[in-house]
Amino acid sequence: MDQIQAIPSLGMTAITSTPYSRDLGDELRRLRETSTSFHGRAMAVQLGWDPSKVSDIELGKVRATEVDLVQYIATCGKDINFANEFRGRYYNAFDLFFAQVPDNVRTIAMTEAMATKISSFDILTIHGLMQAEGYARQLFVDSHIEAPDDIEALVQARMDRQTILRRPNRPECVFYLHELALRMPFGDARLREDQYLRLLFNTHILRIVPANICAFRSPATLYEFGKAAPVVYSDSDTAQVWAQDNVAVARTRRLFQRLDAVALDAEQSKRKLAEYVSGLREDPHGGGTDLA
Repeated sequence: MDQIQAIPSLGMTAITSTPYSRDLGDELRRLRETSTSFHGRAMAVQLGWDPSKVSDIELGKVRATEVDLVQYIATCGKDINFANEFRGRYYNAFDLFFAQVPDNVRTIAMTEAMATKISSFDILTIHGLMQAEGYARQLFVDSHIEAPDDIEALVQARMDRQTILRRPNRPECVFYLHELALRMPFGDARLREDQYLRLLFNTHILRIVPANICAFRSPATLYEFGKAAPVVYSDSDTAQVWAQDNVAVARTRRLFQRLDAVALDAEQSKRKLAEYVSGLREDPHGGGTDLA
C-alpha cells in the first residue's frame, strides 16, 4: 500500500518567497485550473480555508504545511505518488540557496517575466535573451548534451522567453558581454554575422567588456522585482544555481558596479560589434577579427 513519505513538518509561515517557491505555487494554480472546475475562492471553500490562504500558497508567498499540500493535491484528484513527488520538490522551495537541473525552463522564464530589472554578465556565450535563433540552436547541437529530438523544443522555449523584451512594460535590462564570447569560433560566418547584427541593433542594453579585462571568473544574473527580494542566478551544463542571501546579492551588486566601470559604453560597444561584422564580411570563411 502506498504511504506518504516522511518529510519534516512544513509549517505555513510567511517568509521570503523565492523564484522556485513562486514557480511551484504557480504549478499548483495550474493544477487547480486544469484538474478542477474551482476558481480560487471555490477551492478555498472546498478545503475549508480562508481564500487568502489559497492565493498566498499559489503565489509562493508562504510555505504551506505538509497537510495543506496533501489536501490541496488530493482535491485536484491526484494520487499519493504525485503528492510525494511534488512535496519532495516543495520541501526546499524556500531555501535562499538552491540548485536545479540545467534544463528547467519554467523557473527562469517566470523569473524573467516578473522581473523589473535584469543585469547579466556572460563570458563565453551570449545571454539567452539576446541569442539569435541559429546561435541558440548551434549551442545545443555543439554541446552534445541534449537529446537531438529535444533541441527544437529547447530553442523555441528560448525564443519564447525573449518576448519579455518586446513588452510595453519590459524590464530594465543591461547585458554585460565579455569580448571572448564574440571571439569564439562558433558556427559558420553567416551564423556569427546574424548574431553580431542581433547584438548591434540592441546596443542600448548591451555593454561589451574588453578582452583585456580578465578578472571576472563566472557568469551571473541579478533579477530585481517590484516587491519580492532580488535574486542572483548562475548556470552551467550541470546545474542552475539561485541565491537570495543578502551577502550573495551584495557581492553581485559590487560585480556589476565594477563591470559598469570597465565595460565599453553603448556607442563604443556598437563600434566594436561593427568591427566584428566587417571582419566577417572581409573574410567570410575566416574567424572574424584577429584572435591573437
